[in-house]
Amino acid sequence: MDLPVIAPEAPQAGGCSAGSCGSSADQMGGMSDEIRARVQDHPCYSEDAHHYFARMHVAVAPACNIQCHYCNRKYDCANESRPGVVSELLTPDQAVKKTLAVAATIPQMTVLGIAGPGDPLANPERTFETFRQLAAKAPDIKLCVSTNGLSLPDNVEELAKHNIDHVTITINCVDPDVGAKIYPWIFWQNKRIHGREAAEILIAQQQKGLEMLVAKGILVKVNSVLIPGVNDEHLKEVSKIVKAKGAFLHNVMPLIAENLQDACEGDMNMMRHCRQCRADAVGLLGEDRGDEFTMDKIEAMDIDYEAAMTVRAELRAKVTAELEAKRQKAHAPPAPQVVQFMPRPHKSAQESAPAGRRVLMAVAAKGGLVAVHFGHAKEFLVYEASADGAKFVGHRKAEQYCAGDETCGDGESVLDRTIKALEGCEVVLCSKIGFEPWGNLEAAGIAPNGEHAMEPIEEAVMAVWNEMLAAGKLDAKPSAAKCA
Repeated sequence: MDLPVIAPEAPQAGGCSAGSCGSSADQMGGMSDEIRARVQDHPCYSEDAHHYFARMHVAVAPACNIQCHYCNRKYDCANESRPGVVSELLTPDQAVKKTLAVAATIPQMTVLGIAGPGDPLANPERTFETFRQLAAKAPDIKLCVSTNGLSLPDNVEELAKHNIDHVTITINCVDPDVGAKIYPWIFWQNKRIHGREAAEILIAQQQKGLEMLVAKGILVKVNSVLIPGVNDEHLKEVSKIVKAKGAFLHNVMPLIAENLQDACEGDMNMMRHCRQCRADAVGLLGEDRGDEFTMDKIEAMDIDYEAAMTVRAELRAKVTAELEAKRQKAHAPPAPQVVQFMPRPHKSAQESAPAGRRVLMAVAAKGGLVAVHFGHAKEFLVYEASADGAKFVGHRKAEQYCAGDETCGDGESVLDRTIKALEGCEVVLCSKIGFEPWGNLEAAGIAPNGEHAMEPIEEAVMAVWNEMLAAGKLDAKPSAAKCA
């Protein structure tokens, strides 16, 4: 089995554990049928599924048992998306109430994860009490956990008992000398341990926990935070070891690191669509609705979860059927060619090859459609269009141009920063766009396009690419430098 590597595009600060999305249908090619069946409808692992199914995280785990040099945990920062950031720390009872409220309001919410703001297994009582209640009250919701792995071996039996079949471990190194540069200390057996000794203990616990999970049949994804000059080259060794021990995905973050992808290309499928999620994220990936479900608002809700389960089951059956039809269509054999007994002019291989270069396009999307006003977008999905079709390759964070703040702290305008975030993209698709951003985008070499509002993303992207091809715009390289 090849072990896919996910490498997302935008650099972000990293927490100790991270929620991230995963694999497209084509990029699942290296997985066994059994693993593919278990993850293909999971919004954090399937590129297809995350347009249809939602997830949420509950912030019940405040304590962390290790310190990472790259980690800066804050309580609430509206523009940050990573596990260490939350608006409200919840008790298990509050977390369960919030989960039921979200699931009743957003019937496509199918996955509940605990990923912080500290480490879930450094807070075992709070974490497992949440899982115990949810297993009883919301049995239709999948349960997941992300951990740094230090306390993992002591909790594998409890994880298995609660039917948790997806675990993410953040493993940044397998060499204690490298680890000593990443982790100032760990808290182990009631004392703080520093330096190489700390890294040695952490690595041993992570590897032991990984082996124990795999032996239990629990799927393991490994996250690695790429730190230039510290573990960037070393991550190739990490990939080899975690693959050999049974991890089914390796997610390299937070930098694109093309050199690492190239080094792994021969042995692994490369995957680029990943993002880190807040420890209190709610909704579809890239469409956080956490503000709708603060505890004060939940207290005022009348939740009938039994009735909601019926709606959820119907929706899940419908969406699963749609996804399966889409997958069947994608993998259907080509239509048989009609043989024509008529001589045709010979074409050279060069003349027969598909015309047109690859183009990056940014999409202001919602629910799989081009459905967001340019000025309202908090994130753009990036697709690569070519004669082979539209391929999702990453995402770019943005600030809402229409939110009212004209300038940022450094004097740069919000619009300027958004355009800078889209560097390398030749087209931006959105439902609507104003006069000023239209002109500024064109000046930056990015063509704004609002002609495909409410169309499916891939269809819209390919329609624009074919228009560019017909207009002769794909014969030469773009004037703007193509970004990674």
